[in-house]
Amino acid sequence: MERRDRHQTTSDYPNPFVHKLSMTRAQKMRGMVFGSILFPIRVFLVAICFLIMWPIARLRLAGLSEAERARPVMTGWRRWLLHPIIWFLSRAAFFFLGFFRVRVKGRRACRKEAPVLAVAPHSSFLDMLVLPETQLATVVSRSENQSIPVIGALLEFNQAVLVNRKNPESRKQAVMQIIQRLTSNGYWPQMLMFPEGTTTNGTSLIKFKPGAFLAGVPVQPVLLHYPNKVDTVRWTHKGTSWMEALWHTCSQIYTNVTVEYLPVYIPSQEEKNDPNLYADNVQKVMAKALGIPATDHVMEGRVPTRKLGGLSLPLEPPARETHSLLQKNGLRKPEVEAALSRMIDRCQSEQRWSADVDDLVPLLGLTDRQTAAKICGLYSKLYDREGSGSLTAVAVSDLMGALLGSPQHHTEELYRELSKGGTPTEQDLFRVLTTHPTYKKLISEYFTSEGAESTLPSIPVTNRKTGNNNEGLPSNNRSAFLHETADNGVTVANKKDD
Repeated sequence: MERRDRHQTTSDYPNPFVHKLSMTRAQKMRGMVFGSILFPIRVFLVAICFLIMWPIARLRLAGLSEAERARPVMTGWRRWLLHPIIWFLSRAAFFFLGFFRVRVKGRRACRKEAPVLAVAPHSSFLDMLVLPETQLATVVSRSENQSIPVIGALLEFNQAVLVNRKNPESRKQAVMQIIQRLTSNGYWPQMLMFPEGTTTNGTSLIKFKPGAFLAGVPVQPVLLHYPNKVDTVRWTHKGTSWMEALWHTCSQIYTNVTVEYLPVYIPSQEEKNDPNLYADNVQKVMAKALGIPATDHVMEGRVPTRKLGGLSLPLEPPARETHSLLQKNGLRKPEVEAALSRMIDRCQSEQRWSADVDDLVPLLGLTDRQTAAKICGLYSKLYDREGSGSLTAVAVSDLMGALLGSPQHHTEELYRELSKGGTPTEQDLFRVLTTHPTYKKLISEYFTSEGAESTLPSIPVTNRKTGNNNEGLPSNNRSAFLHETADNGVTVANKKDD
């Protein structure tokens, strides 16, 4: 199977990271009545199940050496006695939540046929109900979850692969451990993965991460369906919270769910050599079976994006929301331009300067401190990676000089296009963004604000390294640049030079 251009498909479908529960007045009233009765009872019963599982789960590896813990527990009393108890209590917990019956379609392959079970779409934490249906297949989890009461014990029982996402060495070891298990020819139990890597609203399948496909072994796609009148289970980046999803699900008399096993997907040699191609092709197969599109949407950190060439385009550009916030606070376009100019001047003159909420109030001429707090919050998600609560001079400079409003880590393809005629210039950028079949979509789909005509900001390009993206911006052009920025409600995000 070959790759295909999915950029148009991706841009044509709604944001998969937003879910707003739609209920009629009658459904809301019924939910309030049933929820007030069922929710506390169901949560209490589930809590009892977890409390019973806690010590039993700890027994599975109790007294074993590190070498013994590194091997699968497949025989002996730890298997035939403890495994059925944990399985029963796990299924009972979901039964008490209202999942009385799990309908199963298709046949689950044995671990030698398919070492990996790829489950999608990923809707919420309630998707873990698939575990009892797969005989408690092993999972991959964040190492931080190990310290959570009960959850840590269950991960230990499961012999899950734990990874610290912030530690490159931990990620490397996790990949090696996953490959070792998946290529053990049935020595380890099947591994269950959610290749989307995050939850969505189910309107499309977002881009699969390659982790489940690195070993190049056969994969069995598993589809999760929730055929209910009210879609209560979904918990996404925006919209319904996890608590609301739990409340509304518990407020239903019962919740239908179907687990569908598709035929095992055996990769070609080309797919074995290219995990990303393998992941894309399995995504297409599952999307076709679901009757929904396969898109290039992906969650990068905490930012929902879609791919365009080597670029990552935020689905909700922070600059547009910032511009909206400024307008709601009473700032007109000339005032926004002046405020941006003051911030750039401040950054260029004081390299150690950083702006927090209190600094933004006078700089932007705001009367509402809450607006400044929202702006800080928008950009700290992208640039304040250490969570210090403030933006450095370099970060603010990047924000003012950025096109996309999101860090770009894979701009090699775009740079090659710009460099075909030698050292990149402003004219080269204009040419690529207006004529290249991929990047001209930036103008037609991304930079044009609603109700406005397509315009291209004047952005000089410099090939010298700098910690300030605006140093390559001539003073006589900066006003025009700020005018376009304020007019279109977008900012530019140039990649920091390494």
